[in-house]
Amino acid sequence: MRADLATSYGEERLPRYTSYPTAPHFSPAIGEGAYAQWLAELPAAASASLYLHVPFCREMCWYCGCHTQIVRRDGLIAAYLRTLRSEIAQVSETIGRRIKVEHIHFGGGTPTIMAPEAFAELMAAMRQAFFVLPSAEIAVEIDPRTLTADMVEAMRLSGVNRASLGVQSFDPVVQRAINRVQSFEQTASVVDMLQRAGINGINFDLIYGLPHQTVASCLDTVRRSLELGPDRFSVFGYAHVPAFKKHQRMINEAVLPDGLARHDQACAIANALKEAGYVQIGLDHFARPDDSMAVAFEQRTLRRNFQGYTTDKGEVLLGFGASAIGHLPQGYVQNEVQIGAYAQSIAAGHLATAKGYGLTDDDRLRADIIERIMCEFSADLGDICARHGAEAGAMLKSASRLKPLISDGVVRLDGDRIAVAKDSRFLVRSVAAAFDAHLDPAKQLHSRAV
Repeated sequence: MRADLATSYGEERLPRYTSYPTAPHFSPAIGEGAYAQWLAELPAAASASLYLHVPFCREMCWYCGCHTQIVRRDGLIAAYLRTLRSEIAQVSETIGRRIKVEHIHFGGGTPTIMAPEAFAELMAAMRQAFFVLPSAEIAVEIDPRTLTADMVEAMRLSGVNRASLGVQSFDPVVQRAINRVQSFEQTASVVDMLQRAGINGINFDLIYGLPHQTVASCLDTVRRSLELGPDRFSVFGYAHVPAFKKHQRMINEAVLPDGLARHDQACAIANALKEAGYVQIGLDHFARPDDSMAVAFEQRTLRRNFQGYTTDKGEVLLGFGASAIGHLPQGYVQNEVQIGAYAQSIAAGHLATAKGYGLTDDDRLRADIIERIMCEFSADLGDICARHGAEAGAMLKSASRLKPLISDGVVRLDGDRIAVAKDSRFLVRSVAAAFDAHLDPAKQLHSRAV
């Protein structure tokens, strides 16, 4: 990876492209009526993935960019889960049949904050409303500091087969600076509990660019994480956006690494994981060579959605809960962000859709190009444009941001095929952005490119 390019491009604020167009372009013009129509129009053979958002935590991690709130009373959580079950039933009724489900993902917040019996009830509600395939991947995001043995047992009985553990950093100085003190021993104990329960698909989430973080502390975190043997890693750069996430103001900006230091940390983590035998997947994932994600990467079937890189090949993602986003062939929908407004909509018998986006033919074309770039570091524009009835030459002409990237050696252009140079792959978001017709560089809505 070239440090000069990190300096040139690293400060630019760009989307992570978990969707295209990205969420800031969603509009209230797409509401409950559009979502209901889109659901009713789903083909008979369609299958779906489900995302359930549980927006509660026991304490706030200052780096967090999620829609969540701190709760002390379990009654609030129980009421929210009743609403969630009602929404699941409403969506299923609107579809008009028990659609097949291949993936379920619990996110947050801290999904395991709910009582074990409540988790079992929620899984039962989904199985009643949808046909959850026996082979379905059921994944849960976990805060190792609060997971209990009873919840692990509830997860086992409910068919959970993948767990994503938030680790971020094992450096106690960094942990104190982000208000997330989590010992190695806590994390190791949770991994042991999960594996004893037969939940063997284990992901670790790491973050670089945190306050006081150094290359040495990043490498120490990787070393200790490898002792626990997760089969996947997600490695994200900290997105410091205190204008949007006010709790991030608790972080001292003076001790945040600059763009070049972030670049060095990202390189060090990537190199250490690759030396340990993990395959680098796209922008920020790493997996064991025999893992299904590494296989999908090798076979060029890797996809990208709101959970990041995925093996999910489906075209339908149904989002449940406050702020949850769904993706259907017709476009995107997002629920009310505020829990109160979300609950009121569901209680009144309405879908909770607050905004969304109806895709155009040009959006679908650009979305395919951007997804291939993000997943494979390359895109055959001739092939993709032909499938959409478009001309590759016209697409290249419209991508004015591509010219300096080609001049700087970030991108190679061979006929209608573009490829990101191996030493420049950390700038893949910059390359994808060249095909983003909605991008407004003046609006600082996103995280830094490096």
